[in-house]
Amino acid sequence: MSSGPRVDAAIRAQLVEAGLDPDAIERLVALALDEDLDGGVDVTTVATVPIEQRATLDLVARAPGVVAGIPVAAAVFSHVGGQSVRINQARPDGSAVDAGDVLLSAIGPTHALLQAERPALNLLCHLSGIATATARWVDAVSGTGARVRDTRKTTPGMRRLEKYAVRCGGGVNHRMSLSDAALVKDNHVVAAGGVAAAFDAVRQRFPGIDVEVEVDSLDQLDDVLAAGADLVLLDNFTVDDMRVAVHRTAGRARLEASGGLTLDVAAEVAGTGVDYLAVGALTHSAPVLDIGADLRQED
Repeated sequence: MSSGPRVDAAIRAQLVEAGLDPDAIERLVALALDEDLDGGVDVTTVATVPIEQRATLDLVARAPGVVAGIPVAAAVFSHVGGQSVRINQARPDGSAVDAGDVLLSAIGPTHALLQAERPALNLLCHLSGIATATARWVDAVSGTGARVRDTRKTTPGMRRLEKYAVRCGGGVNHRMSLSDAALVKDNHVVAAGGVAAAFDAVRQRFPGIDVEVEVDSLDQLDDVLAAGADLVLLDNFTVDDMRVAVHRTAGRARLEASGGLTLDVAAEVAGTGVDYLAVGALTHSAPVLDIGADLRQED
């Protein structure tokens, strides 16, 4: 894999401020660019664009949404063009945008701009789609006290970026990895011989870690509350049973609704008093935000 020019120090600092690893972003950017060229050259651009030509490439929202990944897209242009490309980040991550808004402008050699265009758009459209979807869920539960949370249903290699996009949309992150916290699910229960047994096993082996336990019945809820769970995941509970669960829990643990949730029922679920709505669709099926690239030649 070609290392290419390193990303500008100011953009790297932005990535750090966003909670992202700039070295990991550079590796991702290099992979995307190398995948696009596949060891060759951009034959269309080489054939049609004079090597000395300079231009401005504007990344423009084609639909309303919430933007995420502007510094990541900037890293693509910086990686390709180095000091020859000047980048204007017109809109900050997390901001609402309308169709026609310019999100980022890159000024430099046309060859570099066109090489960076598609990888930059792929990342920006995907991350902005996640932020936009998250914002819709956050708006739906506004005023209830519940928060929208993501899952580990992320694209391999893209977890930190996708979870960052969830934060840009107003959501909160669940565990980033299997080592962050314990989540005792149905298969753990089967292997351990019961919900309480699984919970106790985690407590004994990792006494300082938060333990969330998945339950699929009110009887199981009573068991894990008695055991002292920090957080209980209510798997595929009806709205009525969620209300009962909130009443029985009485603040002894936080409650997270999960399983088949849709935007249409988000407000009703949040209104039961649960603390979180777990929404895997934020990362595994959010549609991209439509963003285009418009080239302007220098006079």
